Amino acid sequence: MSKTAAVVVAFLSLTWFTTAAKAQLIQSGNVYAGVAYANSVDVINRLSFRGWDGGVEVKPFISYPHLGFMLDLSGVYRTGVEQYNAVLGPRISKNYGLWRVFAHVGAGIQQTVTSGEAFNPLIEDGGAGVDRRLPLRRFAWRLQADYVHSNLLHASQNDFRISTGLVWRF
Repeated sequence: MSKTAAVVVAFLSLTWFTTAAKAQLIQSGNVYAGVAYANSVDVINRLSFRGWDGGVEVKPFISYPHLGFMLDLSGVYRTGVEQYNAVLGPRISKNYGLWRVFAHVGAGIQQTVTSGEAFNPLIEDGGAGVDRRLPLRRFAWRLQADYVHSNLLHASQNDFRISTGLVWRF
């Protein structure tokens, strides 16, 4: 991520969160927890991972019910490699009966631990998904796909992650 992009994201985040602070209450949102499957492609290797994915979304604006902010956390593993991601960014969504579709972009940090060494590159994340309301009140089932890009040790790394799990809406 370039320095200019980081400054723009930081400025927009501060502007949006200042507006949200005036409302003093989070209007709505959700909490998500599920399992994940990731496929990581670095310069010469393709690696498969299994792990978990979770997140929180808040919708602080009454005037813009389709706009929210998400914090997505994930951890994926394979023999000898652990990878953790933390991403923050805006999410847009739209309801269609029992279905809710959404898309998000974000930036954050990744920690990759391999052979006892830890690397912490900055990452960009883009993703989309769908929630299906369940008969249980306030619960839904989510299917989500993400593309995560980073530069680990000056090499471009492209990760794809699919996750599914339970959503609690508040």
